Amino acid sequence: MIQKPQCPVCKSGLTTKFLNREQVPVHQNLVIANREAAIDIATGELNLMICQECGFIFNKAFEVKNLSYGKDYDNTQDCSPSFNEYLDNLATYLIVEKAVRNCRVVEIGCGKGLFLRKLVEPEEFGNSGYGFDPSYIGSEIDLEGRLQFAKRYYGADCAEIAADVVVCRHVIEHIPEPLDLLEAVRKALVNSPKAKVFFETPCVQWILQNQVICDFFYEHCSYFTTESLTTVFEASGFSVETVKHVFGGQYLWIEATLSNEKLIVTKNSGLTPHLATQFAKNESQLKLLWESKIKNLAAQGKVALWGAGAKGVTFANLVDPQNKWIACIIDINPSKQGHYLPGTGHPIIGIQDLKKHEIDFAIVMNPNYREENIVFINQANLNIQLIDFKEKFES
Repeated sequence: MIQKPQCPVCKSGLTTKFLNREQVPVHQNLVIANREAAIDIATGELNLMICQECGFIFNKAFEVKNLSYGKDYDNTQDCSPSFNEYLDNLATYLIVEKAVRNCRVVEIGCGKGLFLRKLVEPEEFGNSGYGFDPSYIGSEIDLEGRLQFAKRYYGADCAEIAADVVVCRHVIEHIPEPLDLLEAVRKALVNSPKAKVFFETPCVQWILQNQVICDFFYEHCSYFTTESLTTVFEASGFSVETVKHVFGGQYLWIEATLSNEKLIVTKNSGLTPHLATQFAKNESQLKLLWESKIKNLAAQGKVALWGAGAKGVTFANLVDPQNKWIACIIDINPSKQGHYLPGTGHPIIGIQDLKKHEIDFAIVMNPNYREENIVFINQANLNIQLIDFKEKFES
């Protein structure tokens, strides 16, 4: 008898497979300059399991050794005015409503340091910052020493760095054993027992409810609901103050503190198992509908995807793996332009090249960016019909 894998969060043996995809690119945000190299990118397997007790979803087939986060990895979104506004509002929320002032802020997985800089740069708030990320590029000391970066992972060995605030955005979904990450954070805060802890991660319930087939991919091996995120924090010795939906419901934002007491760990799978079952039933049909729609559009003109991030990479690999129907991928990140999409080799272009490529239709991978895309099109005096990903059932 084959034993089912144990849930990495609540340790339940009541886990069920609901989605399997083979030979998916292991990297969605690798910048690749050569088309052949993009097509030949390493692949892995998605074997998604759901815990029937806490609702946590994880990739049983995930292998850390397949991934490499270095200088060629770029998942920055700050080229987007909409996303920058979101980050500005988030920084203001922390500074104003959560009183993050005169604080030492530690950011785990700080990327290129954009968000940490927003918290530290205004001198009137008196904050200093320390960012950790193996893919960080830039000066390791800035703002006259108020801002420091380390090109490495944050862990228990960082306890000497006192922290009033810990921020960790879009890291925990990359960790196959999220309890290990939170335990390392807890140990690192041994000298900071009153630290406020803020994490952000994609909301899998939003993915399932909206049946977003392009939001399951290899880099993300752990997927949380409000309930399972609460469970993993409580199991790690954190007292959860709140969990809320942000970024149009796509992300979860959790606020927590260290607890000195033994917590009762809550487990509640809610509607997640049902939603996962429905998603699995509909996935093949959704894929076929999109394939048909793109072929029909391609018969009328040139089709592009807007967004060369994880959603765009996953979508292209699902519906146009042989690079037959989608002419190119549009992205406003200059570091991705002139490069190629992992897995399919679609060329990535900027807005300035749209007229040359004579694009007629562009499928918007994330509805949060639709309005800014309209502005870009109007500014460039282009005639391109935008198609929302949410319009998947229309002909």
